[in-house]
Amino acid sequence: MNVTIPAVLLMAAGILLIAGLWTPIVGTYIALIEIWKMFALPGDKWVWLLLGTAGAALAMLGPGLFSIDARLFGWRRIEAPPRKNNL
Repeated sequence: MNVTIPAVLLMAAGILLIAGLWTPIVGTYIALIEIWKMFALPGDKWVWLLLGTAGAALAMLGPGLFSIDARLFGWRRIEAPPRKNNL
């Protein structure tokens, strides 16, 4: 049960990430679960560190252009101001 429950929760989180729904929340959730697995379960801790880092990066990046979050809340694009030529 120590391995099955986190695996099922991470599978549900992965489905939400693929769909692009609640990307920052799910990415944070994945990072926390993987860090918990590093300390609680025996095994290869470097793989769980890598997966936790990827989850945290996805949480910080946010939703993509074609995700459900972008459709629901609007995808904000920050434009750089035009450069002035001082020649």
